[in-house]
Amino acid sequence: MLKFAKTRFKRGATDAEREKLKQELFTFKKTVEHGFPHRPSAVAFDPEMKLLAIGTRSGLIKIYGQPGVEFSARHSVESQIIRLFFLPNEGRLISLLDDNSLHLWEVNIKDGKSVLEEVKDFSLEGRLKKISVCCLPSTQEHLFLGTEGGNIYLLDVKTFQLLDHIIYQDVVMQNVPDDYKANPGAVEAIAEHPTDSNKLLIGYNRGLIVLWDNKSCNAEQTYVAPQVPPQLESLAWHRSGDQFMSAHADGSYCIWNSADASKPAQNATIPYGPFPCKAINKIQWLTTKSEPFIAFSGGMPRASYGDRHCVTVMQGKTHVVFDFTSRVVDFFTIGDTDRECEWDDPHTLVVLAEEELVLMDLQSEGWPTFRMPYLSSLHSSAITCSSVQTNVPDQLWDKIVAAGDTQMAANHTSREWPIEGGSVLSETPASKDLLLTGHEDGSVRFWDVSTPALRLLYKLDTKAYFSTHDDSEVVAAADAGEEDWPPFRKVGTFDPYSDDPRLGVQKIMLCPWSGTLVLAGTAGQVVLMDMNTEEAEVDLEVTTVNIVNDRDGFVWKGHDSLTPRSTTVKVPAGFQAKHLVQCTPPASVTALANHSENQLLAIGTSHGFSIFDYLQKKVILTKCTLNPNDLSATGESSMSRRKSLKKSLRESIRRLRKRGSRSTPSKKEAKPRVEAVPTTDLDAPEKGEEAAAPVQRLVEARQPDGDMASMVRCLVFAETFLREGASAGLSLWAGTNSGGIFVYSVTMPEADKREEEDVVAELGKEVQLKHRAPVVALSVMDGSNVPLPDPMDVKHERADAPNMNGTHTVVVASEEQFKVFTLPRLKEKTKYKLTAKEGVRVRKVGFTQYRSRSDEKHVEQHLSLVTNVGDFLVFSIPQLRRQVQHSCMRKEDINGITSTIFTRDGEAFFLLSPSELQRCTLSARVAVEPLCMLELPEGARPAPPPEPEPEVTAEADGEGEKTEEEKPARLELVTCYNGRTGSC
Repeated sequence: MLKFAKTRFKRGATDAEREKLKQELFTFKKTVEHGFPHRPSAVAFDPEMKLLAIGTRSGLIKIYGQPGVEFSARHSVESQIIRLFFLPNEGRLISLLDDNSLHLWEVNIKDGKSVLEEVKDFSLEGRLKKISVCCLPSTQEHLFLGTEGGNIYLLDVKTFQLLDHIIYQDVVMQNVPDDYKANPGAVEAIAEHPTDSNKLLIGYNRGLIVLWDNKSCNAEQTYVAPQVPPQLESLAWHRSGDQFMSAHADGSYCIWNSADASKPAQNATIPYGPFPCKAINKIQWLTTKSEPFIAFSGGMPRASYGDRHCVTVMQGKTHVVFDFTSRVVDFFTIGDTDRECEWDDPHTLVVLAEEELVLMDLQSEGWPTFRMPYLSSLHSSAITCSSVQTNVPDQLWDKIVAAGDTQMAANHTSREWPIEGGSVLSETPASKDLLLTGHEDGSVRFWDVSTPALRLLYKLDTKAYFSTHDDSEVVAAADAGEEDWPPFRKVGTFDPYSDDPRLGVQKIMLCPWSGTLVLAGTAGQVVLMDMNTEEAEVDLEVTTVNIVNDRDGFVWKGHDSLTPRSTTVKVPAGFQAKHLVQCTPPASVTALANHSENQLLAIGTSHGFSIFDYLQKKVILTKCTLNPNDLSATGESSMSRRKSLKKSLRESIRRLRKRGSRSTPSKKEAKPRVEAVPTTDLDAPEKGEEAAAPVQRLVEARQPDGDMASMVRCLVFAETFLREGASAGLSLWAGTNSGGIFVYSVTMPEADKREEEDVVAELGKEVQLKHRAPVVALSVMDGSNVPLPDPMDVKHERADAPNMNGTHTVVVASEEQFKVFTLPRLKEKTKYKLTAKEGVRVRKVGFTQYRSRSDEKHVEQHLSLVTNVGDFLVFSIPQLRRQVQHSCMRKEDINGITSTIFTRDGEAFFLLSPSELQRCTLSARVAVEPLCMLELPEGARPAPPPEPEPEVTAEADGEGEKTEEEKPARLELVTCYNGRTGSC
């Protein structure tokens, strides 16, 4: 009894130490959202502090400054943001929501960095008080709120309460002609006079425009013209204040003299008439020392270009229609002048579209676009796969950057990024990290993820190497040419349309040392590429790999393979194709493994796998994993719905019968009958072990359908032991969707005979998991329980050489269980039945190392995974003990779960939306997140209104007032309006 107590006490102390160590190793934090905000609805700019704010339909606000400066916050209710207003040079922002509420936000300093916080809110209630338009005057003292009822309310920015002063519609209408007094409509536009802050232009929906003097509460002018279209959309002053423009719903704009209300100074102009046009939603009139700028959104001819999303810019004889692929949300211009300057002198046009942000340089010839240092459109084409390469060597990094700079120089301005507010507190990253995204249109984009600001380095396009369906249409369109009017110019990168869905990239592998890039696609194409710093002409060599050559009766019912170009392809500097491997049947590539040291490539599809020697350009091995009874497949799913329905019904009836037989067992059935498996059973129960513990869910063996069962899920090259008494050798491990594992021994020729003698691959082991769950991942561990490093990393001293003296093990991760087996006998060492115990399934797996936050030398190897319900779990290797579990995504977020990728150091990326990647960390040591500061000038924010002091009352017990020495000291937190918090 005493011995048992001592053991229990020792175990408790050990558990406490382990829990303390876990805090040093693990955490969970969503660090940064890369990409473009999903469904933007509003934008604002602070010209003093050079900050940009974007609001979304879900109530999210994001503020951006220079690369690395980013603040974000979300409203307490999920409601669309209608408008945003910066209070210039104050670090404050006002948001208007769809529920008619206004919110005041401040950038304050908290825990050593700046954060965005909501400090006040206000709501207008009533149907006629629905806010239709807002205007923040230059004084920044109050906000004009135009309503659907026609009245204009004033919100005091300091107290965030309504003022008693209201501009009633009835008062404004006193000097208006009788035709407009009946119902002028909602307030559609409010514009402050550029030289007199007491005067406003008020525009009503039916076309009435009033010049209002807010100081004397009098309507100075009323602008009404019979020939002007009735419905008003926007107003814009000339810098001098002598003239203004009105934009209308029929695609016209009109110029007025502010002193002459009898008629417009010029007749209404329809830039793209005379046929009916769409409304001009917003217009700006900006002066320069030469010709003025006129910029407006919309106004396209309804019949011919009504589906275009455009912003037109005109200056003298220069006329450009910037054409976007998605709807224009808003636009504005940036200039370096203040209110006292004579000219507006805009130098940048900023356009927020639904799927991207585009900036045009108005100072450079041709008005080129800016290269985006962040806020890039990740989903220019739909993302189909992604891969992370950490700690990229400088040599390859510099080549990628140089190729990208050359590629983008022709289409972008050389001017510096104009949004440059705030300061970055984080240090320069120690390693250079790459994110590679494959896209539906056959392109691959290389992103710098070393810092919080996701920056596009280089774009690679594989479409040039194939003849696609739409080539003839593209040539015909180029020959026909577009009309010269309107003068469209395509801008932005968002393009949701793919020339051919077969071009989609499904797998990416990059060797940073050899510079070899392998891209696998939807139609079974695998392109091998090398980095080249010079432009070149490529004659693409093609090798066809027939994976089902031993199945004579196989019938492929899917798409055709892509046709490689037969002519020489001229490609720019960067990654250039050197060989194409075409799998037959042309099913999508589902698994890929590259052994750069020996120049071997393993390719897996839904029908089997193959090993290709890209030094000798020979196929070494093909293995068909199809069931001999299933000789027709599409590579996607079963063709016959009727057959699948019958099959599922039969399985359901059988399952019900099994449950009934288990609930009422007969005396004769002492043990359940277990059918023999023709191959080695890796998870058969040990002698005396129950098939399923009473507290666990019973996981029945599944019967996957045809081609889905044969799908290869993972491929791994490993230098390990496959035979007793033999030395370590190269091997290939393949896991399938039906729980099958194939292990091939790969014999390499001598180094000096590598180009002459063939590589030989022989089947070493073939095993089958009893529960037949898909094998998601495999990894061979060395004698120190560390995953075998890439031989190229060992060669370049980026990783320690593996321990070849101890016993090697292999970790098998299926959708339902984890198991560790010793090599070469494949004897079970440890296991964990995840589905039986937790009721969840594995979706993505990463083998990661976690380094202690306080002790750099303490490193542990773990299995990180995401489940089908969106949870992140970490298990130790080889013990398979759960370390941490965190809920990260909703179980309905299928795209986020299936897109998850893990880095070697414990970070993870997944799709938060079609345009955003969420970055998070499971490591307490590694985290890439925005650390930035927004410094405000002294006295930038107005002093807060005085608060009433609490009354001092005498003590109830009659002891009287205490002396100053007896009174308790009062500590008062003071929030300073320069963003700092302290105590006094």
